[in-house]
Amino acid sequence: MAARTTEPGNAHEAPVPQRLLAVATRLFAERGYDRTSVQEIVEAAGVTKGALYHYFGSKDDLLHEVYARMLRLQQQRLDAVADSDAPVAERLRAAAADVVVTTIENLDDAAIFFRSMHHLSPEKLGQVRAERRRYHERFRALIEEGQRTGVFSTATPADLVVDYHFGSVHHLSTWYRTDGPLTPRQVADHLADLLLRALRP
Repeated sequence: MAARTTEPGNAHEAPVPQRLLAVATRLFAERGYDRTSVQEIVEAAGVTKGALYHYFGSKDDLLHEVYARMLRLQQQRLDAVADSDAPVAERLRAAAADVVVTTIENLDDAAIFFRSMHHLSPEKLGQVRAERRRYHERFRALIEEGQRTGVFSTATPADLVVDYHFGSVHHLSTWYRTDGPLTPRQVADHLADLLLRALRP
């Protein structure tokens, strides 16, 4: 699936944090978070437990970072789109498509997290929810801007529109296959167009 699940060709040339994350992602995807031990991660990465704990306080921290790195990327890209001078409909369509593409490009990260998020500590889970809420609020603000200016219909509350789109995004890991008939961009275009049609006045 996602390129992130495979370690670099010469893994020991990669910086230790990236090496640990690549190995952890692969093992979590193959075996499941709860069936992967810290010892297996450090052996596969070719480092010591001390090195792991220097960068990550626990296996829990590795799981959090698997998802957080994707969310950071998506937030940066959303902020850039939302801050542009393009018309609001273009900005929303670009944002709606981008979150689909970046999720598919990091599909194992997303699948691992949603399958294993219940293993996170309450503190880490709270952090992820806060980060994801910030993303959704920025996305919702685009919808609200369009509704306020008459570009989008106000028939459906903006919160429900956000849930509608992200419900589709969160299910990508259950059905999308890289060898399937649609490319990531084609899926993104279809879902973004569905969203814009739903908001048409």
